[in-house]
Amino acid sequence: MFPVTINEVELDWQAGPYSGVQLKILNRDETTGGVTVLRKFEKGTIVPAHIHPQANETAYILQGQWEESGTTYSPGTLFYAPQGEPHGPHIAQTDVISLTIFDGPLTVKPIE
Repeated sequence: MFPVTINEVELDWQAGPYSGVQLKILNRDETTGGVTVLRKFEKGTIVPAHIHPQANETAYILQGQWEESGTTYSPGTLFYAPQGEPHGPHIAQTDVISLTIFDGPLTVKPIE
């Protein structure tokens, strides 16, 4: 048996770092600050280019159509952004749900 079991239907969506983005925090590592989250992006949401200064990000599309650099991606696509590496903008062509893991604190710094 796993020492931690989470059923996402028992969790509430929380406001994400951008308008049109919501999060369900599935698990938090108290030692590293890392989190595993479901992210929901409303159709038309644009997340501007940014970095995560304290964590590597791995995102896996579960549902919807996601645009990166003029290419549209579908469920089954995995994205990885090393800590401090610029990425985005991201555009939700439809409602999108991703499973995303940050191996350190979820902080976001816009690229100016």
